[in-house]
Amino acid sequence: MSATIDSRPLFMRATSVMLALVQSGLMLAGIILLAGLFALSQGDRRIVEKLSSLVQGDDDPPTMVAYGLPASDDEGAIGELSPRMRAALESVSRRYRVSMGPLEPIFAAAESAGREYRLDPLLIVSVIAIESRFNPFSESVMGAQGLMQVMPRYHLDKLPAGADDLSFFDPVLNVRIGARILKESIRRNGSLAAGLQQFAGALDDPDQRYAARVMAEKARLETAVQRSRLGEA
Repeated sequence: MSATIDSRPLFMRATSVMLALVQSGLMLAGIILLAGLFALSQGDRRIVEKLSSLVQGDDDPPTMVAYGLPASDDEGAIGELSPRMRAALESVSRRYRVSMGPLEPIFAAAESAGREYRLDPLLIVSVIAIESRFNPFSESVMGAQGLMQVMPRYHLDKLPAGADDLSFFDPVLNVRIGARILKESIRRNGSLAAGLQQFAGALDDPDQRYAARVMAEKARLETAVQRSRLGEA
């Protein structure tokens, strides 16, 4: 699934405007604009109304809401991170220079999907790192979308009822579907390495380079977690 990242015209326009706003020192406004355009494309006016209140100074800065995720007090909100995932989150934030606020719901979604599909959540996070570098709006030239670069034309059956063609950009949904695809690939191919290769569409690579990249990323995260635990001891 890994490929050069491209973007839909809507997000290209939004990103261009956001960069202009950033250059003017208006980072928050840029983030709100991008999230608002994404929400409008999905027909979700609740997110737009929430972002509008942020612009007017009526609420806290955007974290989960800016990614189209439920706020912490909403029904169905994802839970707190385990200490292991918290340590990994801090490492990823430093390594990829992404603030912890937007990363936290992604890590929580990975932890939830890991429990659901009996996968190590650090493996899921490692796939996200390789596939999209934690950009929920990424899209490859082949059409793979979102955090785990899911190919919509092969996995429409995994979408919930009523979901539209932009639903694969929803971070929580993308992680859940991506984890399910990964689990199925591992089961079908009989090993983690082969499953990762099929996930990436690279079963014909005898060197299994994609699997090696994912496992190297996971090893880095495991090392970061161990260092964090030693620091707390």
